[in-house]
Amino acid sequence: MGITPNPYKTTGFLGWIDDRFPLTKLWKDHLAEYYAPKNFNFWYFFGSLALLVLVNQLLTGIWLVMHYKPDATQAWDSVEYIMRDVPWGDTLRYLHSTGASAFFIVVYLHMYRGILYGSHRKPRELIWLFGCLIFLCLMAEAFCGYVLPWGNMSYWGAKVIINLFGTIPFVGPDLVVWIQGDYVPSDATLNRLFSLHVIALPFVLVGLVVAHIIALHEVGSNNPDGIEIKKHKDPKTGIPLDGIPFHPYYTVKDIVGVSVFLIIFLGIVFLAPDGGGYFLEQPNFTPANPLSTPPHITPAWYFGSFYAMLRATPSFAGTQIWGVIVMFGAVILLFLMPWLDRSPVKSIRYKGPIFKIALAIFTVSFVLLNYYGMQPPSPMGKLISQVGTILYYLFFLLMPFYTKMEKTKPVPERVTHEAH
Repeated sequence: MGITPNPYKTTGFLGWIDDRFPLTKLWKDHLAEYYAPKNFNFWYFFGSLALLVLVNQLLTGIWLVMHYKPDATQAWDSVEYIMRDVPWGDTLRYLHSTGASAFFIVVYLHMYRGILYGSHRKPRELIWLFGCLIFLCLMAEAFCGYVLPWGNMSYWGAKVIINLFGTIPFVGPDLVVWIQGDYVPSDATLNRLFSLHVIALPFVLVGLVVAHIIALHEVGSNNPDGIEIKKHKDPKTGIPLDGIPFHPYYTVKDIVGVSVFLIIFLGIVFLAPDGGGYFLEQPNFTPANPLSTPPHITPAWYFGSFYAMLRATPSFAGTQIWGVIVMFGAVILLFLMPWLDRSPVKSIRYKGPIFKIALAIFTVSFVLLNYYGMQPPSPMGKLISQVGTILYYLFFLLMPFYTKMEKTKPVPERVTHEAH
């Protein structure tokens, strides 16, 4: 069998590559001739920003691993060595630690945009499911990375989170020992989390991101109107009438979003890398000490809302199993969004007031949960967290009813767009 003829008629070195690898085809299919809706707004920056932060995490992580030692007796000192003696080590460490928080910020906003404009609806259910799996994998990756500096909050945070598995009936205590590799967080625990953080989870995360993008380009991007642009095509060329090539139009537009993001991101990295104690907590500036419990044990801020749900759920028979179920159930509900939303329209622009009010309540509840999940326990904080947890669940569980019963606005045939 000979080489398949090059359909793009490229010549020279590029032609030699195209005869053996679909480089030009990939460029055209996913950039130059991938037609996206022409009415994207600023909410659509966060997908490309998430990809940018992922690349930042991978590259800075590689450099940090060159000097980090996954040993309970040396991990803390190796981080100090990176910060004090490795050229640009402090910058690399802060790019990575601040990047973790930036990752969750852009992912939360990216998912929120999906809820706003119905990006979880048919035919994009699989895109949404891949996105939820990315979020779940990102949570595991972030937890493992949070433990690696082996500061005092890292140690006690690992102890609290891993001990949650101990609430599982019958097998829980043995499962905790199996995960830790010891009866308490120790060198074996650190090595296992290091392996997951550096090797296993990044492979899974990158694979899911690739699958997410492939699924997106297969069915096409959603837009603020929730209209399928493939319904209206030029009869001669087959090009969507409401679409424009992703490159150069959105690649250039994304550069604007990237520029604004980098100004804010690098400003934090260079001027306030600890994020006021939210990105890097005060107890984590001291080495892990099994005999010294921090005054207030909290997870990283991006887990605050789920931790608040755990603390808000009363324990029964001395076990927190129901709190664990509520916490993980809050994530599982995200996977069910494509089938919970029964509205005849996708975008919030054309949905009725009930959905808008419900989304506003959900948003406030999530922010309050995140805040109180980071605060010391208090009766008022617990009450607000309990109300917030109920409202969070009601947003999803009642969605099949209020999205189906409310009156919606008529959806236009073509996308609404004003050139700017």
